[in-house]
Amino acid sequence: MTEPRSDSAVPAFWQALGLPGIVDAHVHFMPPRLMSAVWAYFDDAGPLIGTEWPIRYRDSEEERLAFLRGLGVRAFTALVYPHRPGMAEPLNEWGAEFAARVPECLQTATFYPEPGAAAYVRRALESGARVFKVHLQVGGFDPRDKELDEAWGILADAGVPALVHAGSGPVANGFTGPGPFAGVLARHPRLTAIIAHLGAPEFDGFFALAERYGGVHLDTTMTFTRFAGGLGTFPEALLPRLRDLGLDGRILLGTDFPNIPYEYAHQLEALAALGLGDDWLRAVCWNAAAGLFDL
Repeated sequence: MTEPRSDSAVPAFWQALGLPGIVDAHVHFMPPRLMSAVWAYFDDAGPLIGTEWPIRYRDSEEERLAFLRGLGVRAFTALVYPHRPGMAEPLNEWGAEFAARVPECLQTATFYPEPGAAAYVRRALESGARVFKVHLQVGGFDPRDKELDEAWGILADAGVPALVHAGSGPVANGFTGPGPFAGVLARHPRLTAIIAHLGAPEFDGFFALAERYGGVHLDTTMTFTRFAGGLGTFPEALLPRLRDLGLDGRILLGTDFPNIPYEYAHQLEALAALGLGDDWLRAVCWNAAAGLFDL
């Protein structure tokens, strides 16, 4: 498979694989004021960033949507996440409105450890939420918090995935790493989850969770790219397990668009360069997500 070395080459990449396009499980669209605040935080290399991080696709919402459509991204998330109480439900309402006017968007919701979390998770599901973003690093909370136990159970029963930033990259806190989220899975073993960034830098620990729990998936976001140093270098010894999990439909393409410091194509280029085969690329770029989200 020829590696796409520029954004203009992305359509030819998925066409050569015989796919109808690609699905990106890790994309950020947010209310404009919140997106601007996130970009300002990246500009300042805030303490949760840890390094200079120039955002490449700092365009209007309309331009970003047109860009993804032009690449052939047929479905994507709009990952929103709170960093304090009281933010989650308004974000869920915005996410529902955004998905209603953007047909390619997988309606995205979120939650935070606070009274009423289970109730608004139910409401989000009733409104059509198809994935929930949980950011343990930015939120700074323990996923085992008692305020969240019912919410996790609701998602497990519904079979709706939670996309969880649980790894310690780029900056750890006391609730990142495989241990805390393993506690959630021990209580809710049927939970469907997508671990962001392949669990970087604790790749092995999160792979072990995926191998133990059938509902645990991982996304590729930023891993293997030239900018991935802050997330940790992927161990070559894990490549056979990455191949097997991918062929089993457990690895999903993710990019972190638009908050990336390189061309969108570079994530695909980095995956193709692994040499894990066209079947693996087809699974990662389309088939796994198509099955998980019933596309």
